[in-house]
Amino acid sequence: MPRVVAENLVNNIGFYDQPVQVAASPSLGELLKYVGDIRKEENGDETPAHRVLEMSETSNEPRSLPFVLKFNNLTYSVKVRRKISFPALFGGRERLGGGSDGSESMFSSTKDLLKDISGEARDGELVAVLGASGSGKSTLIDALANRIAKGSLKGTVTLNGEQLESRLLKVISAYVMQDDLLFPMLTVEETLMFAAEFRLPRTLSKSKKKLRVQALIDQLGLRNAAKTVIGDEGHRGVSGGERRRVSIGIDIIHDPIILFLDEPTSGLDSTSAYMVVKVLQRIAQSGSIVIMSIHQPSYRLLGLLDRMLFLSRGQPVYNGSPADLPLFFSDFGHPIPEKENRTEFALDLIRELEVSPGGTKRLVEFNKAWQNMKRSRDAVTTGNETPTHGLTLKEAISASISRGKLVSGAGANNGTNPTSMVPTFANPMWKEMAVLSKRSFTNSRRMPELFGIRLAAVTVTGFILATVFWNLDSSPRGVQERLGFFAFAMSTTFYTCADALPVFLQDRYIFMRETAYNAYRRSSYLLSHSLVAIPSLIFLSLAFSVITFWAVGLAGGVSGFIFYFFVILASFWAGSSFVTFLSGVVPHVMLGYTIVVAILAYFLLFSGFFITRDRIPGYWIWFHYLSLVKYPYEAVLQNEFDDPVKCFIRGTQIFDNSPLALVDETVKARLLQSMSRSLGVNISSTTCLTTGVDILKQQGITDLSKWGCLWVTVAWGFFFRILFYFCLLFGSKNKRR
Repeated sequence: MPRVVAENLVNNIGFYDQPVQVAASPSLGELLKYVGDIRKEENGDETPAHRVLEMSETSNEPRSLPFVLKFNNLTYSVKVRRKISFPALFGGRERLGGGSDGSESMFSSTKDLLKDISGEARDGELVAVLGASGSGKSTLIDALANRIAKGSLKGTVTLNGEQLESRLLKVISAYVMQDDLLFPMLTVEETLMFAAEFRLPRTLSKSKKKLRVQALIDQLGLRNAAKTVIGDEGHRGVSGGERRRVSIGIDIIHDPIILFLDEPTSGLDSTSAYMVVKVLQRIAQSGSIVIMSIHQPSYRLLGLLDRMLFLSRGQPVYNGSPADLPLFFSDFGHPIPEKENRTEFALDLIRELEVSPGGTKRLVEFNKAWQNMKRSRDAVTTGNETPTHGLTLKEAISASISRGKLVSGAGANNGTNPTSMVPTFANPMWKEMAVLSKRSFTNSRRMPELFGIRLAAVTVTGFILATVFWNLDSSPRGVQERLGFFAFAMSTTFYTCADALPVFLQDRYIFMRETAYNAYRRSSYLLSHSLVAIPSLIFLSLAFSVITFWAVGLAGGVSGFIFYFFVILASFWAGSSFVTFLSGVVPHVMLGYTIVVAILAYFLLFSGFFITRDRIPGYWIWFHYLSLVKYPYEAVLQNEFDDPVKCFIRGTQIFDNSPLALVDETVKARLLQSMSRSLGVNISSTTCLTTGVDILKQQGITDLSKWGCLWVTVAWGFFFRILFYFCLLFGSKNKRR
């Protein structure tokens, strides 16, 4: 296999005072540009994506770092409601806080999750936030990543001295959640390729995107697992460490300037954790700021960190280099034994102080004094208390783009606002929809059992209905049976849509992660989600219609069948949209199923089958018009009974649905003659007494035509899809902690 070796890569950026020496791991964009320039195939194509990439050792000279992320006095408080009991005072009279005859009261207290936390992180550095469970690690990461409501967070977060706008932060940063949220039936390579399609611009050729993915696979150490599916509980896939690295990879595909990670080593063994953090170190050395929370790093991980921030109940107790940790605790009066893990000693000491009467207050105050002393000492050494790089945020971003970072925002914009330098989304909406649809189809195609089960349910239901209501006649009893068939068939189409409930519930957090940092638009997800559902709905509708229409003996011939098929399809569409909307509102599958079953039962009750519209109480009539079952039910009834010539009740058949049905036919004939004399109308055994139009009037179906009912059903589907979009827009944003 040919090998490409890049040596002595040096960039001269005009924004720097001196030439910039590239770090040990240059950015992916820079690496790809170099590879693309030095090798072309004979046919003019790009270098093959599978080519092995190596970087030679570079000089250890320090390079000018363009980015400094600072956070000052971050404080995050939440209100906690507590029930407090008070003892009776003054002989059982009025009690404090509880009124005259009660001893309990609800009080709102404020709890500080973060309190006066300050620090900084520079590109090229790997920063770790440590602490026991509940110390505020994840909350601090969320605060820095703008995942906390601004109104409840005090303090400032700046990049190169400028306040970070939410839109700009989303474009230049990435956030890796603690859980690995991936599609189980996609391979590692496909997962990263789809991420590249989302985050890299349409102007970048397909071959360059593939090359970038292959370079990232090598950087993450996933070459041996590239063709392996991610897997889940029912499908064997990659290991836990590989899965975690894939989760990191999909968020760094666009080579972000800032990378936030919430406990990336959680649940991993020591070797896998080391490999993950080693990858993060290489990412930082490529010119990124990497900030992660970590519970308790091993001794080997300690050697990979550049800066550590220990928290205790939301307060900083140490902030500095791992190398300064022994000196810090020695000055505090608790020297670290030689052969003991520094972080374990520090965390154990912090836990002991937390349960002591004074808590960690003394350690917090000592940390402030120690940091001030260290800054003063550094100011004497460097001559500048707070070293800066002399670059504005706009200049630093321009420099990073020139070095190959942020290819999703590679357009050169001369605006003064840094936000205008990078686009909000890398691709147009149609491209996002195409990629989303392709990914969904690929994942579903490898799990055919899901659609197979749904098809089997529809087929079995249709078969049972066809055999139970086999070849119905046009007698009065046949009319009642047809009404029952239509009511059950229409409600069944809605109930079988309940399986759409877990679809978004399973994809919810993947969607939240990807849209949180503008991988694609929410509207693109809505449209692709709707388009992907249509082919399966068409197939299910066709199967149900073919099985039941001719077996039951429904009227209308070919044209009647086509309309019947469209009504079934519209019912599936409306039902699927309704359940999809509920999946955006209800967070749990079992609760969602309960709500779906209950509401669909109400829809059937008020559809007009069990009780006609004129018999529904006035205070419930609104539910009749909201019933999703009403409109397709009325549509198929009109399709069946709208023939004004076809007769359903003749002569003595008028007695078939009464106690006189068992009377002899001669008696029925005499009764019919008696009725004729009384009414003054000649009624014979062949006289048509009830047509299809009469049946429709008896059922109270007079408002809309059959096509009107069909279009209303379709409109309901679009209405619930629009509601689902608002759920995506407002209800499924990032979790605020």
